[in-house]
Amino acid sequence: MSEKVLMKGNDAIAEAAIRAGCGAYFGYPITPQNELIAYMAKHMLDRGRIFIQAESEIAAIIMVYGASCAGVRAMTSSSSPGISLKQEGLSYAAGADIPLVLANVVRGGPGLGNIAPAQSDYFQSTRGGGHGDYRCIVLAPKSVQECADFTYLAFDLSDKYRMPVIIQIDGMIGQMIEGVALPPEKEPPKRDWTAGGMAQTGSPCRKARHITSIHLVPEELETLTIARFARYETVKAAETRFEETGCADADLVMAAYGTCARVCLGAQMLAKKEGIKLGIFRPVTLWPFPYEALGKIAANGKPLLSVEMSLGQLVEDVKLSAYYAGSKAEIHLLGHSGGIIPTEEEVFAKAKEILKK
Repeated sequence: MSEKVLMKGNDAIAEAAIRAGCGAYFGYPITPQNELIAYMAKHMLDRGRIFIQAESEIAAIIMVYGASCAGVRAMTSSSSPGISLKQEGLSYAAGADIPLVLANVVRGGPGLGNIAPAQSDYFQSTRGGGHGDYRCIVLAPKSVQECADFTYLAFDLSDKYRMPVIIQIDGMIGQMIEGVALPPEKEPPKRDWTAGGMAQTGSPCRKARHITSIHLVPEELETLTIARFARYETVKAAETRFEETGCADADLVMAAYGTCARVCLGAQMLAKKEGIKLGIFRPVTLWPFPYEALGKIAANGKPLLSVEMSLGQLVEDVKLSAYYAGSKAEIHLLGHSGGIIPTEEEVFAKAKEILKK
């Protein structure tokens, strides 16, 4: 790791992508992720790599698909309405087992909404915003350092499992400036399945590689999809990530990610001054969600509080965690929408209200 430098979250994602061997970036401007595309516009070209501002978000994701098929590590980024436009291409990539990285700097919605930070794209990213049966790995940084670390990781996971990986941050994390130690430059891995590679074999007669998501025979499509879901089970077993802080003996556990996890840390400190024990459970992977780990916490019967910048999306997975564990723990929601960030005082007050019941 290098010495720390001050960077915005958006810039840290861009620089980490370059260092991870991203050879092609395609995007379209939208607030609050514009620093990311601007950083790529300068630094990808400075390194002799491909940068294209596409004519639309739809075009950008399809360009990523094509570049990845040709053997290049490729990515795109956008913010909520732009991510909606990319869903068809994301579904194509998942259906063709194409690795790609997509960064979503979430803003208030639905519709055009506003440019304030939000977390209301949770369902879109974790349930598959496009059509068909598929999943994407979803990483949720809570700091600028994690923006860099998780972007670096995203490219490796995407290649390892041949599936799209989403880096999901709210607009606050994207605009926040913190110290970050950047990862080293590395060479991307060789891909032996790509449409390119004729020059590598030295033979003009190699077998054509047909990469597609269209399979017109229903039985064939089902067989491929079932095999893909078997791979997803491997992802669940190996790549589920989470963070616990003070959950073992907590009077109440707060579930949160991104900016809300940082707010919960402040609420935890306020509670400590009054002798109240609040725990924090942070899913690092929004998919695969750490159901088993949170379920073990729910099994002790203590109340759970989902703190989110959405009106009840993360809380659905909190409820499922308790359900799978057979827990009857009370589950509560403190949610805001439209770009409003909960305060640590508000979260602490909600926790005290629940504990008094």
